Amino acid sequence: MAIALNLILGVSLMISISEGRHIGVDGFDADCNSVYGAESGDSCNSVIEKFGISSLDFFLGINPNCNCDAFFEGQWLCVDGNPNE
Repeated sequence: MAIALNLILGVSLMISISEGRHIGVDGFDADCNSVYGAESGDSCNSVIEKFGISSLDFFLGINPNCNCDAFFEGQWLCVDGNPNE
């Protein structure tokens, strides 16, 4: 009985982990070639300028869950890639 319960719990855990990998990023297929760790005082516009990114729309396309008003120090931002379109 204990073996069967452990097996069921183990399989349930594996399924929930594999299904929850992309929570909150439905359809996210952007390719990111280079990342940057945000520094204190960074904003979308300062990162766009620093890395010569073509536009805010492109930046948000490669960083779909990005909140330009709330970067935190060390937040990984994609600075080179191909957005999902």
